[in-house]
Amino acid sequence: MFQKALLGNGLRVVTESMPHTRSASICIFIRGGSRYESEVNAGISHFVEHVLFRGTHKRPTSCDISTEIEGVGGVLNGATDRETTVYWCKVPQPHFESGLDVLSDMLTGSRFDADDIEKERTVIIEEINMTYDAPSSRVGLLIDDLIWHGHPLGRDIAGTRKSVGSMTRPKLVGYVKRRYTPENTVVSIAGNVTHEEAVAAVAKVLGNWSENGVGQGFKAYTGNTGPRLKLEYRDIEQTHLCLAIPGLSIFDPRHYVLDIMNVILGEGMSCRLFSQVRDRLGLAYSIHSFVDHLSDTGALTIYAGVDTSKLELAIQAIEDEVFRLRDQLIPEAELTKAKELAKGHLLLRLEDSRSVAGWQGSQEVIKTEIMTVDQVIEKIDAVTPEAIASMAAELIGLERIRIAVVGPIKSSAKLKKFIGL
Repeated sequence: MFQKALLGNGLRVVTESMPHTRSASICIFIRGGSRYESEVNAGISHFVEHVLFRGTHKRPTSCDISTEIEGVGGVLNGATDRETTVYWCKVPQPHFESGLDVLSDMLTGSRFDADDIEKERTVIIEEINMTYDAPSSRVGLLIDDLIWHGHPLGRDIAGTRKSVGSMTRPKLVGYVKRRYTPENTVVSIAGNVTHEEAVAAVAKVLGNWSENGVGQGFKAYTGNTGPRLKLEYRDIEQTHLCLAIPGLSIFDPRHYVLDIMNVILGEGMSCRLFSQVRDRLGLAYSIHSFVDHLSDTGALTIYAGVDTSKLELAIQAIEDEVFRLRDQLIPEAELTKAKELAKGHLLLRLEDSRSVAGWQGSQEVIKTEIMTVDQVIEKIDAVTPEAIASMAAELIGLERIRIAVVGPIKSSAKLKKFIGL
């Protein structure tokens, strides 16, 4: 069962003691990501995340940082998303305080050395190039732009070559001063550590942290009237496609219904898309669906890689399965299977201290409240066929569909019918 503490400087600490484990995991969540950025500063959240691994005044090089964690068998990493940035490590329990010291040092003592910034700029541009060169990744960026066209949510989290190329040290340091504040941060700890031990350890290294910058809020998403079909020609063997519809916010209590609908549609080898599009029709090797839930918006997205000559057949087969969710009531047996899959994945994932720390910290930093596993299972069990039918009727329609395609297709004329044009 998680516990919370609020330090005097506004820093939130959430913990869950897992005495049966031999590890301790620490996640430091910052409420700040790509949706907080202007177009000219696109990618600054991600750039800062990279630079914090380059060196601190106490540990001057990236090797000094990584060796202290890896030298005791631990793992260390970070990630930037649209609304949050996280720095985390998982270490053997006896090295808990050392791991916490490394992360807190990165957070408050990074040097932002000019040479390190230039090196990391090159690394990030290569990361952007890698995404562009991978059609399955590139089509994901295109569908994001269609879902959230003209909004920061629709941009690549890493930014663009131009924006990354123009990033300066003062911009990076200024961003940290604005967003990296105790009130904007959650330290989440799970493993073989008591709540009292964890809070005392955090207070020791971050209790005097007193950055008080005021970060601007994000631009609200209110919908868009932009394009709903985008094609990017590539001379490759396979065509990659994403089909998406706008979804639900994380604050919408019905998002659990959409989650189960997504499981039925595109999670696992027994889901409808896999069974029909791959197993029965043989139109794709890889096909799946996933949901995004953000503070004020969301999406349900389907990805598939298909034979170019069978692109229209594949899109039609996908849409048939999507519309079947709206037009036919889900059988109880199929719904029960989907619920058990969702609950099983959740329970198995939360046997790991790293996953538990991520679970509770990500909820606290966005929602300022944490649902227990039992509460989530109760929400899942409450989903009915009628609730899914109502959700599908609200969300699914040709006029709401977006389609992005990357492959050797030169004209989108034959694809317009799939979005009702």
